[in-house]
Amino acid sequence: MSDEKFNVKSLVTCTAPVNIAVIKYWGKRNEGLILPINSSLSVTLHQDQLKTTTTVASSRHFKEDRIWLNGKEDNINHPRLQSCLREIRRLARKRSSDGDNNSEKLNLSHKVHICSINNFPTAAGLASSAAGYACLVYTLARLYGVEGELSEVARQGSGSACRSMYGGFVQWIMGDKPDGKDSIAEQIQPETHWPELRVLILVVSAERKPVGSTAGMQTSVQTSPLLKYRAESVVPERMKEMIAAIRRRDFETFGELTIKDSNQFHATCLDTYPPIFYLNDVSKRIISLVHRYNTYYGRTRLAYTFDAGPNAVVYMLEEHVDEFVELIKQYFPPETNGEQFLKGLAVSPVSVTEELKSAIGMESCPRGISYIINTKAGPGPRVVEDTSLHLLGSDGLPKHLKQSA
Repeated sequence: MSDEKFNVKSLVTCTAPVNIAVIKYWGKRNEGLILPINSSLSVTLHQDQLKTTTTVASSRHFKEDRIWLNGKEDNINHPRLQSCLREIRRLARKRSSDGDNNSEKLNLSHKVHICSINNFPTAAGLASSAAGYACLVYTLARLYGVEGELSEVARQGSGSACRSMYGGFVQWIMGDKPDGKDSIAEQIQPETHWPELRVLILVVSAERKPVGSTAGMQTSVQTSPLLKYRAESVVPERMKEMIAAIRRRDFETFGELTIKDSNQFHATCLDTYPPIFYLNDVSKRIISLVHRYNTYYGRTRLAYTFDAGPNAVVYMLEEHVDEFVELIKQYFPPETNGEQFLKGLAVSPVSVTEELKSAIGMESCPRGISYIINTKAGPGPRVVEDTSLHLLGSDGLPKHLKQSA
């Protein structure tokens, strides 16, 4: 087996992006199919800063399907993983039976090896499952020659993964069909639509969440009256307002809606019984800083959003990035000998006026923020053409296993 050399058809590597919702998805009406109780909307982040890379290989020599995640072999029998594998193989069989002979067929009975890595902390509130499942589905589809609507398949791995199948600004339409065929993602605008928009991720904690998203959602749906009200009476109108704000590049409206929706999402977590707390003291200090900053300037220049974790994602226009980063350094002084504090797009040092410091008037919180990632909107999944970047070797095993042996 170790001597086998794959041809190009049986080894594919792709990358997929993280997305950060500005109108949140929280709660399912169907657990098995991952159908949401409300529509949602997100910004796809640039893969230069945040991405999942996945290599999938198929061979007659493989005895079973296997998967390695971030360096360790994982359970291939996870139900959601199996859903994606099963659905892509079903679509490939259908394509084959429909007489599509445009490409060389892979033998669908052959097993696959999957190797996937993130260049950011997994399960720390940085939408790792979204990028992971989007990348898996996109790579499998490329391997098997499956085309067409893939967001419905990615949704069955992780709900928000359907939004990572597109770049730019993306909505996940909740749909109303019981089989979920109309619960799909749709691009509202491409990543080139709003070039001045910047996204700063403030990594407060890279630890795993105390309550995972899946369990948290189930409890909220069962116990929170506020969640039901939000899904039925708030989100539909808010989606329309947000789409309109994005189309006209209206940051004031975009920012205010983003903040309000984040706060209402965390209010539903508090309304859940027993309550769920994803924000910590540092998260709350960031919220305070953003509001004091906006109040000083008399308009919404910064907009925070928090997913199911303490990390802040702050949207702003490019012209305000330098000053905001300077304020973060001022009020959340980093460790001088720690890892690189600022990652991603370049930031220029600027001075902050005493007047602004006085208006914010917060005590500093040393080492409250581990690091900052400065990024922007980016494209959807991509095929990696450089064969040296495959994560699996010619024997179908992860390259890192050989390096560490």
